[in-house]
Amino acid sequence: MSSPDPQVRAARNPEDPTPPEAGGGPDSETAREAAPAVVPLRDGSPSASSSASPSSSRGPVVAVTGAAAGVGALLTERLAASEEIKQVVAIDERRGECPRAQWHILDVRDPAIAEKLRGVDVVVHLALDLDLETDAAARTAYNVRGTQTVLTAAAAAGVHRVVLCTSAMVYGALADNELPLSEDAELRATAEATGVGDLLEIERLARRAPRAHPGLNVTVVRPAILVGGTDTALTRYFESPRLLVVAGSRPAWQFCHVDDLCSALEYAVVEKVDGDLAVGCDGWLEQEEVEELSGIRRMELPSAVALGAAARLHRIGLTPSPAGDLAYTMYPWVVSVSRLHDAGWRPQWTNEEVLAELLEEVAGRRTVAGRRLGRKDATAAGAAGATVALLGTAALVRRARKARRRL
Repeated sequence: MSSPDPQVRAARNPEDPTPPEAGGGPDSETAREAAPAVVPLRDGSPSASSSASPSSSRGPVVAVTGAAAGVGALLTERLAASEEIKQVVAIDERRGECPRAQWHILDVRDPAIAEKLRGVDVVVHLALDLDLETDAAARTAYNVRGTQTVLTAAAAAGVHRVVLCTSAMVYGALADNELPLSEDAELRATAEATGVGDLLEIERLARRAPRAHPGLNVTVVRPAILVGGTDTALTRYFESPRLLVVAGSRPAWQFCHVDDLCSALEYAVVEKVDGDLAVGCDGWLEQEEVEELSGIRRMELPSAVALGAAARLHRIGLTPSPAGDLAYTMYPWVVSVSRLHDAGWRPQWTNEEVLAELLEEVAGRRTVAGRRLGRKDATAAGAAGATVALLGTAALVRRARKARRRL
């Protein structure tokens, strides 16, 4: 679920003949694939993981895509340390740092992934590009094609279950949303916000897969606002000098720490819970509570002004965030986590604690006129901060014009 680093993005460019470095030393991909399939278990004893039957030892064999960074790396480490998991197969375009996993270096869009999934019981697909700076068409091509390939390959390899991770954003941020939304609530989002169109298509693929591939079970996990080394339009909202509040809106804030997402994914892997799952902190924070806890004052603007300015900024390329992102700061999309609760899962983080961690992560980052300061190649800021900056600039221009008229 994390944005890939430049090495990985370069590897996806078919015009670049130079293969990405796999990391972890001078050994080549071929050498790694040819290495004996004997991987030490947690107790130090050897295990012929690729040839052993899953039923001959405890727990399932689990493959994780996008395993080298972000949520994928955290989940790989967690599963590798779990006594309920027999073996972890890690798949990414570069080698990660978990030594107990069996690594395969390839693009998830490569049909050869089917061979890497032989003997795997569960696949957790986390190889998604959600980078704000990625070209939208390239991002969609990677996310949708990658998910299609993983689902088809899993079915061909005899995998029992695939776990996909999207976002609670797929429910949509709407004024008439219930607080909280049921996990079975209709997915009413549109493709107007960053990456949400990709996530909706992944949800559609998840619904179709069991019909197209009988015997394949698909679970979708939908986290609230994800915090913990993440960079999204919603985390950038808190980098702005003022918190944009659209007049007449009713925001409600629910967060999800990456640690809690990983524990929820593990529940899905070992089948402690079934069905589509929402995951996040219990309850939510009102806008006034967020302002009090953050110490950041608000700037309230009419809806037409805020949305219009955000649309113009995105159109001219000043910000990567389309106006649709603002809806998620205007209206509630808080989700119930009742299925996980019923299975015994509890979040280890509260909304207040996750907000505090987010504020610590973004400390020192400021967005002015749509760009972060302090970086040589400043990246565009979130729509909210850019809108505030634009309106401030426009106000100065109007004052200057009035001053000239008085002369």
